[in-house]
Amino acid sequence: MIEILSPSELPRARATGALVARILQTMKARATAGTNLLEIDRWTRDMIVEAGAVSCYVDYAPSFGDGPFGHYICTSVNDAVLHGKPHDYRLADGDLLTLDLAVSLDGIVADSAISFVVGGRGSQADLDLIDATERALAAGIAAARPGARIGDLSHAIGQVLTAAGYPINLEFGGHGVGSTMHQDPHISNDGRPGRGYTLRPGLLLALEPWIMADTDELVTDADGWTLRSATGARTAHSEHTVLITEDGAEILTLAP
Repeated sequence: MIEILSPSELPRARATGALVARILQTMKARATAGTNLLEIDRWTRDMIVEAGAVSCYVDYAPSFGDGPFGHYICTSVNDAVLHGKPHDYRLADGDLLTLDLAVSLDGIVADSAISFVVGGRGSQADLDLIDATERALAAGIAAARPGARIGDLSHAIGQVLTAAGYPINLEFGGHGVGSTMHQDPHISNDGRPGRGYTLRPGLLLALEPWIMADTDELVTDADGWTLRSATGARTAHSEHTVLITEDGAEILTLAP
Protein backbone atom coordinates (compact mmCIF):
# COMPACT_ATOMS: atom_id res chain seq x y z
CA MET A 1 0.00 0.00 0.00
CA ILE A 2 1.21 3.51 -0.87
CA GLU A 3 -0.61 6.42 0.77
CA ILE A 4 -0.64 9.99 -0.50
CA LEU A 5 -1.55 12.52 2.19
CA SER A 6 -4.07 15.23 1.43
CA PRO A 7 -3.20 18.90 2.15
CA SER A 8 -5.47 18.79 5.22
CA GLU A 9 -3.40 15.92 6.70
CA LEU A 10 -0.03 17.64 6.40
CA PRO A 11 -0.23 19.60 9.69
CA ARG A 12 -0.78 16.30 11.54
CA ALA A 13 2.23 14.76 9.77
CA ARG A 14 4.38 17.72 10.78
CA ALA A 15 3.19 17.44 14.39
CA THR A 16 4.09 13.75 14.51
CA GLY A 17 7.52 14.42 13.04
CA ALA A 18 8.18 17.17 15.57
CA LEU A 19 7.20 14.84 18.43
CA VAL A 20 9.54 12.09 17.24
CA ALA A 21 12.40 14.57 16.88
CA ARG A 22 11.76 16.01 20.34
CA ILE A 23 11.72 12.60 22.01
CA LEU A 24 14.92 11.49 20.27
CA GLN A 25 16.78 14.65 21.24
CA THR A 26 15.57 14.34 24.84
CA MET A 27 16.77 10.74 25.01
CA LYS A 28 20.10 11.69 23.46
CA ALA A 29 20.62 14.30 26.15
CA ARG A 30 19.77 11.76 28.88
CA ALA A 31 21.93 8.97 27.43
CA THR A 32 25.00 9.51 29.59
CA ALA A 33 27.41 7.06 31.20
CA GLY A 34 25.47 4.98 33.71
CA THR A 35 22.08 5.40 32.02
CA ASN A 36 20.24 2.10 31.67
CA LEU A 37 18.65 1.24 28.33
CA LEU A 38 15.47 0.33 30.20
CA GLU A 39 15.38 3.86 31.63
CA ILE A 40 15.53 5.27 28.09
CA ASP A 41 12.63 3.00 27.13
CA ARG A 42 10.59 4.12 30.16
CA TRP A 43 11.26 7.81 29.55
CA THR A 44 10.25 7.36 25.92
CA ARG A 45 7.01 5.68 26.96
CA ASP A 46 6.23 8.56 29.31
CA MET A 47 6.76 11.19 26.58
CA ILE A 48 4.64 9.26 24.08
CA VAL A 49 1.77 8.85 26.55
CA GLU A 50 1.98 12.47 27.68
CA ALA A 51 1.66 13.62 24.05
CA GLY A 52 -1.42 11.47 23.50
CA ALA A 53 0.48 9.45 20.89
CA VAL A 54 0.80 5.71 20.26
CA SER A 55 3.95 3.60 20.02
CA CYS A 56 4.48 1.80 16.73
CA TYR A 57 6.76 -0.75 18.41
CA VAL A 58 5.06 -2.25 21.47
CA ASP A 59 2.72 -4.52 19.51
CA TYR A 60 4.91 -4.73 16.39
CA ALA A 61 5.26 -8.39 15.38
CA PRO A 62 6.60 -8.82 11.82
CA SER A 63 7.71 -12.14 10.38
CA PHE A 64 11.39 -11.41 11.02
CA GLY A 65 10.93 -10.69 14.76
CA ASP A 66 10.32 -13.03 17.69
CA GLY A 67 6.84 -12.05 18.80
CA PRO A 68 5.75 -8.49 19.72
CA PHE A 69 8.69 -6.12 20.24
CA GLY A 70 7.25 -5.05 23.61
CA HIS A 71 9.21 -1.79 23.99
CA TYR A 72 8.86 1.84 22.95
CA ILE A 73 12.21 2.61 21.32
CA CYS A 74 15.04 0.68 19.66
CA THR A 75 18.36 1.01 21.51
CA SER A 76 21.25 -0.44 19.49
CA VAL A 77 24.71 -0.32 21.09
CA ASN A 78 28.10 -0.63 19.37
CA ASP A 79 27.88 -3.67 17.04
CA ALA A 80 24.05 -3.67 17.15
CA VAL A 81 22.57 -1.66 14.29
CA LEU A 82 18.84 -2.37 13.90
CA HIS A 83 15.90 -3.32 16.14
CA GLY A 84 17.99 -3.14 19.31
CA LYS A 85 15.71 -4.38 22.08
CA PRO A 86 16.13 -2.41 25.34
CA HIS A 87 17.57 -4.56 28.10
CA ASP A 88 19.35 -4.20 31.44
CA TYR A 89 22.55 -2.53 30.24
CA ARG A 90 24.16 0.65 31.57
CA LEU A 91 25.82 2.85 28.97
CA ALA A 92 29.52 3.66 29.19
CA ASP A 93 31.45 6.59 27.78
CA GLY A 94 32.50 5.73 24.24
CA ASP A 95 29.53 3.49 23.48
CA LEU A 96 28.12 4.08 20.01
CA LEU A 97 24.37 4.26 20.53
CA THR A 98 21.60 4.30 17.92
CA LEU A 99 18.09 5.33 18.95
CA ASP A 100 15.30 4.51 16.49
CA LEU A 101 11.74 5.68 17.14
CA ALA A 102 8.41 5.47 15.31
CA VAL A 103 5.25 7.04 16.76
CA SER A 104 1.69 7.58 15.58
CA LEU A 105 -0.05 10.83 16.52
CA ASP A 106 -3.59 11.60 15.35
CA GLY A 107 -3.39 8.72 12.91
CA ILE A 108 -0.13 9.60 11.13
CA VAL A 109 3.27 7.99 11.71
CA ALA A 110 6.78 9.45 11.68
CA ASP A 111 10.00 7.42 11.99
CA SER A 112 13.55 8.59 12.71
CA ALA A 113 16.91 7.33 14.00
CA ILE A 114 20.09 8.96 15.31
CA SER A 115 23.53 7.55 16.11
CA PHE A 116 25.97 9.21 18.51
CA VAL A 117 28.82 8.45 20.87
CA VAL A 118 27.96 8.47 24.58
CA GLY A 119 30.09 11.09 26.29
CA GLY A 120 30.77 12.77 22.96
CA ARG A 121 34.37 11.59 22.55
CA GLY A 122 34.36 8.73 20.10
CA SER A 123 37.14 7.30 17.98
CA GLN A 124 37.65 8.76 14.53
CA ALA A 125 36.41 5.47 13.07
CA ASP A 126 33.12 5.79 14.97
CA LEU A 127 32.70 9.43 13.97
CA ASP A 128 33.38 8.53 10.34
CA LEU A 129 30.69 5.83 10.46
CA ILE A 130 28.11 8.25 11.79
CA ASP A 131 29.15 10.97 9.34
CA ALA A 132 28.81 8.61 6.38
CA THR A 133 25.22 7.71 7.26
CA GLU A 134 24.32 11.36 7.82
CA ARG A 135 25.83 12.41 4.49
CA ALA A 136 24.11 9.53 2.72
CA LEU A 137 20.80 10.55 4.28
CA ALA A 138 21.30 14.14 3.13
CA ALA A 139 22.05 12.89 -0.40
CA GLY A 140 18.92 10.79 -0.48
CA ILE A 141 16.81 13.72 0.71
CA ALA A 142 18.39 16.00 -1.89
CA ALA A 143 17.33 13.55 -4.61
CA ALA A 144 13.74 13.39 -3.34
CA ARG A 145 11.36 15.54 -5.39
CA PRO A 146 8.21 15.09 -7.48
CA GLY A 147 8.96 13.09 -10.62
CA ALA A 148 12.07 11.44 -9.17
CA ARG A 149 12.16 7.64 -8.95
CA ILE A 150 12.84 5.57 -5.84
CA GLY A 151 15.98 4.29 -7.57
CA ASP A 152 17.29 7.86 -7.72
CA LEU A 153 17.16 8.07 -3.92
CA SER A 154 18.72 4.62 -3.46
CA HIS A 155 21.50 5.46 -5.90
CA ALA A 156 22.27 8.77 -4.15
CA ILE A 157 22.49 7.04 -0.77
CA GLY A 158 24.58 4.16 -2.10
CA GLN A 159 27.06 6.45 -3.86
CA VAL A 160 27.95 8.14 -0.57
CA LEU A 161 28.28 4.91 1.41
CA THR A 162 30.33 3.19 -1.29
CA ALA A 163 32.65 6.18 -1.72
CA ALA A 164 33.25 6.11 2.04
CA GLY A 165 34.35 2.48 1.74
CA TYR A 166 31.52 0.73 3.58
CA PRO A 167 29.74 -2.50 2.51
CA ILE A 168 25.98 -2.11 2.00
CA ASN A 169 23.36 -4.57 3.20
CA LEU A 170 20.13 -4.50 1.15
CA GLU A 171 17.94 -6.62 3.46
CA PHE A 172 16.58 -3.61 5.34
CA GLY A 173 16.16 -0.04 4.14
CA GLY A 174 13.80 2.89 3.92
CA HIS A 175 10.07 2.69 3.37
CA GLY A 176 6.87 4.60 2.98
CA VAL A 177 4.96 5.75 6.05
CA GLY A 178 1.48 7.12 6.59
CA SER A 179 -1.29 5.68 8.73
CA THR A 180 1.03 2.72 9.45
CA MET A 181 4.76 2.45 10.08
CA HIS A 182 5.94 0.28 7.19
CA GLN A 183 4.43 0.78 3.75
CA ASP A 184 5.51 0.59 0.16
CA PRO A 185 7.64 1.70 -1.53
CA HIS A 186 10.76 -0.01 -0.19
CA ILE A 187 13.88 2.16 -0.50
CA SER A 188 17.11 0.19 -0.68
CA ASN A 189 20.33 1.85 0.44
CA ASP A 190 21.81 1.31 -3.01
CA GLY A 191 20.24 1.00 -6.42
CA ARG A 192 19.96 2.09 -10.02
CA PRO A 193 18.71 5.57 -10.92
CA GLY A 194 15.59 5.95 -13.02
CA ARG A 195 13.96 2.82 -11.60
CA GLY A 196 10.95 2.26 -9.36
CA TYR A 197 7.97 4.23 -8.14
CA THR A 198 7.65 7.86 -9.20
CA LEU A 199 7.46 10.29 -6.27
CA ARG A 200 4.38 12.51 -5.87
CA PRO A 201 3.53 15.42 -3.55
CA GLY A 202 1.95 14.15 -0.33
CA LEU A 203 4.10 11.00 -0.15
CA LEU A 204 5.81 10.34 3.19
CA LEU A 205 9.10 8.43 3.10
CA ALA A 206 11.40 7.23 5.86
CA LEU A 207 14.94 7.19 4.46
CA GLU A 208 17.44 5.29 6.59
CA PRO A 209 21.02 4.58 5.55
CA TRP A 210 22.75 2.22 7.97
CA ILE A 211 26.14 0.55 7.78
CA MET A 212 28.55 -1.80 9.52
CA ALA A 213 32.24 -0.96 9.46
CA ASP A 214 33.61 -4.04 7.69
CA THR A 215 30.76 -6.37 6.71
CA ASP A 216 27.33 -6.49 5.10
CA GLU A 217 26.28 -9.57 7.07
CA LEU A 218 23.86 -9.44 10.01
CA VAL A 219 23.31 -11.85 12.88
CA THR A 220 20.31 -11.94 15.22
CA ASP A 221 20.60 -11.91 19.01
CA ALA A 222 19.00 -14.54 21.21
CA ASP A 223 16.27 -11.96 21.97
CA GLY A 224 14.98 -12.61 18.44
CA TRP A 225 15.12 -8.92 17.50
CA THR A 226 18.47 -7.18 17.86
CA LEU A 227 20.50 -7.28 14.63
CA ARG A 228 24.30 -7.05 14.92
CA SER A 229 27.25 -7.02 12.57
CA ALA A 230 28.47 -10.57 11.98
CA THR A 231 32.06 -9.54 12.72
CA GLY A 232 31.37 -7.52 15.88
CA ALA A 233 32.23 -4.33 14.01
CA ARG A 234 30.76 -0.99 15.01
CA THR A 235 27.66 0.31 13.23
CA ALA A 236 25.67 3.50 12.58
CA HIS A 237 22.16 4.38 11.40
CA SER A 238 20.56 7.72 10.46
CA GLU A 239 16.92 8.20 9.48
CA HIS A 240 14.44 10.98 8.74
CA THR A 241 10.82 11.05 7.67
CA VAL A 242 10.43 13.37 4.70
CA LEU A 243 7.37 14.76 2.95
CA ILE A 244 7.45 15.09 -0.82
CA THR A 245 6.27 18.61 -1.62
CA GLU A 246 5.48 20.40 -4.88
CA ASP A 247 9.13 21.37 -5.33
CA GLY A 248 11.27 19.03 -3.21
CA ALA A 249 11.24 17.35 0.19
CA GLU A 250 10.51 18.67 3.66
CA ILE A 251 12.22 16.95 6.63
CA LEU A 252 9.56 16.34 9.29
CA THR A 253 11.82 14.82 11.96
CA LEU A 254 14.53 17.50 12.01
CA ALA A 255 15.88 18.26 15.49
CA PRO A 256 14.51 21.54 16.88
